Amino acid sequence: MTERRVKIMSRVGLHARPAALFVQTAAKAPMDVTVALDGRDPVNAKSILAVLGLDAHHGEEVTLAAAGDGAEELLTTLEGILSQEEHGRA
Repeated sequence: MTERRVKIMSRVGLHARPAALFVQTAAKAPMDVTVALDGRDPVNAKSILAVLGLDAHHGEEVTLAAAGDGAEELLTTLEGILSQEEHGRA
């Protein structure tokens, strides 16, 4: 199991566009992927409802976890999404 703590940098937190991008990326992985806020049970990172249900805000830290081949690369990609301050604002 590979885990990584990541601070959410998006000003809107893990909502709407950042959450959709996060879930789409996680869903492409062949392994189980979870995301958790401190003190809460991990949720399926491939479920938009579960991810939005975290109600994660800017500046909060989450723990990402995955196991299997490519887990480290996946967590790096997901960390990159959460570390962006903005997501495609037009």
